[in-house]
Amino acid sequence: MKATTVRRIGGRLAALLASLLIALSMAFLLGRLSGDPTATILGPMAPQEQRIELRHELGLDRPLLVQYLDYLKGVFTGDLGHSLQFYQPNTSMIMDRLPFTLQLVAAGMALAVLVGVPLGVLAATREGTWWDRAASTVALLGQSVPVFWFGMMLVVLFAVRLGWLPAGQSGTPAHLVLPALTMSVYPMAQIARLTRASMSDALAEPYIDSARARGILRRRVVWRHAFKNAMMPILTIVVLQTGILLSGAVAVEYVYSWPGLGQLALQAIQFRDFPLVQAIVVFGALVFVLLNLLVDVIHSIVDPRVR
Repeated sequence: MKATTVRRIGGRLAALLASLLIALSMAFLLGRLSGDPTATILGPMAPQEQRIELRHELGLDRPLLVQYLDYLKGVFTGDLGHSLQFYQPNTSMIMDRLPFTLQLVAAGMALAVLVGVPLGVLAATREGTWWDRAASTVALLGQSVPVFWFGMMLVVLFAVRLGWLPAGQSGTPAHLVLPALTMSVYPMAQIARLTRASMSDALAEPYIDSARARGILRRRVVWRHAFKNAMMPILTIVVLQTGILLSGAVAVEYVYSWPGLGQLALQAIQFRDFPLVQAIVVFGALVFVLLNLLVDVIHSIVDPRVR
């Protein structure tokens, strides 16, 4: 392995570890600044002696630096603590809820890619036409419309007015349709806009004119030549958007009462269950760091210039 490659990988890993440490530190500080959990656990009428005893049991009376070092030690040894609300290990609770969130993210990203990529290619190949303007308008609306509001409108239309689909919960494929559609809107718009920009740049390259001059079919020029060279930014945005959806599905899961990590995080925040909030943030940060590393690996495999 070349020295430049080793330095690049080492520098990237150092940057990712620094990002992870910053995320972990922010989770710790926000958990401590959210308030005293003993008031929520014991109730507002509990005597001061009980609160002092509970703070001692939870380790909240120790110096903040000691708490922080113990927290980091637990994270790097795989011990994410216990929930103050559910009295269960945080790791097992995250693993129990994770399949629901993965199911939702996978369905949402599949819709986003299946619609966003063809929409962006269509806009790029018909640049300046009403197709281009319509696709750009749809992408702009997808980035501008609040996810929470869009989800509520879908519930009103398809669940309340028409009665075609359930309004919430999980259990059947029908329950997944509205949450997945709501989840797909923002990444779909991002993918469509980036696909259009990448394809427009690729179609303006000289090799495209050369391929057309040789009489190659237009469809083959678009998909075999232009799209192949425009694919790298699209793969990058798909991977990064997957990480964003996985760690930020709170609004969609709240609207549809979907029993995933977002719903669990919201319950933990409302209860001031900071060990559980920290554990979910740690998990999200780890996923995002690993996905960034995956993007680098994909770059190295697909693009020989990176190698």
